[in-house]
Formats: sequence, structure tokens, C-alpha cells
Amino acid sequence: MTYMGRIERGVAVLDEAADLKDGTRVRIEIAADEGQPVGRTLAERLASIIGKAQGLPEDAAENHDHYLYGLPKK
Repeated sequence: MTYMGRIERGVAVLDEAADLKDGTRVRIEIAADEGQPVGRTLAERLASIIGKAQGLPEDAAENHDHYLYGLPKK
């Protein structure tokens, strides 16, 4: 079951009343506003390490399963 709401002064306030008993465990997931991603993108989170690998074979991206797990090359 999903309820929508917002945070006011650090407390989750639901848009509609919900019959939830005290002590009911809930998970709060941040929703994106107007199509905007929540938080940083994967590229933003990995920006400090993107392009840092050195000494890799030229086909490392295409054949990473071969180099990591020994599978046949593509």
C-alpha cells in the first residue's frame, strides 16, 4: 500500500488519513518532483573515479566478463 504526503517540520504528513496503528513500521521513499531525479545521478556519484582506471586492455569494456570471470571473449 502506498500513501503520498510531505515532510513538515521533520514529520511525515500524509495527504489522506491512514488507519495505521502506533508502532506500524513504514518505509519512506523520496519521490521526484516534476520529472526531476532525486539526489545525484549515477554519473555525478561516480565522477571522482570515472576515467581513472589505467593499464586495462583496449577491449576491457566489451569483454569485461572475460577478464573478470574467464568467460569467452565476444
